[in-house]
Amino acid sequence: MRALIHGLKIEKKDMNAFLILLSAPVLLTLYYYHGCAPCFAQYFPAFKENPLIGLFNTFWQFGVFFALVFLIPLLFIKLRLKAPLRDFGLSLGDKKFGLAMVLVAIPFIVAPLIYIGSRFPDLRAEYPLAKILLQRHDLVIWYELAYVLFYYTAWEFFFRGFLLFGLREKYGDMTAIMIQTISSCLIHLGKPESEILGSIVMGILFGVIVLRTRSIWYAFAIHAGIGVLTDLFIIFL
Repeated sequence: MRALIHGLKIEKKDMNAFLILLSAPVLLTLYYYHGCAPCFAQYFPAFKENPLIGLFNTFWQFGVFFALVFLIPLLFIKLRLKAPLRDFGLSLGDKKFGLAMVLVAIPFIVAPLIYIGSRFPDLRAEYPLAKILLQRHDLVIWYELAYVLFYYTAWEFFFRGFLLFGLREKYGDMTAIMIQTISSCLIHLGKPESEILGSIVMGILFGVIVLRTRSIWYAFAIHAGIGVLTDLFIIFL
């Protein structure tokens, strides 16, 4: 092993950044293969004939995503880094700026654009992830709550919290923004082209917002608003 790494400049202080970088391909690959929506039916075949199988599939997807990219990084921060969670964006940060931005962005920018986008056939074919919601409107609130609490919370914490704040000191703000943008873009592969391209723009924008406010919660509110409004416009309009 020593002969293999001879000549490489490896410093102990770089190991944390290395492990944070490594978490992206490892955890997202595990999610891709074990957190996919159909995985629930594969692991629990007794539920395949249940009329709510589509809902169970998506709840499984949200739960696995939360376990992998929220709980594991959280434990890494607390047990290895021994750092306060506010250093990774889990604080309110600049409340005045952040709240003002959310109150302007969601009703005046996000809602009109998402309404237009929800008319696109490729997005209507993709969302909502649980197609049963198109008939069972009574399930919408439970689905959207799980979507926001488990999926979007984990998403913003991992990409804009763990990766962004965990890498900015070593690589600088712009490089850290691009690392989390590339990672979040790649997990969109298989989605509609417009969504993938949009994820690049929003990844950069959300990265800037998070660093400006020192908090993931304002980007979280906007991002969750995009997802929930897309579903609601498709389901009800």
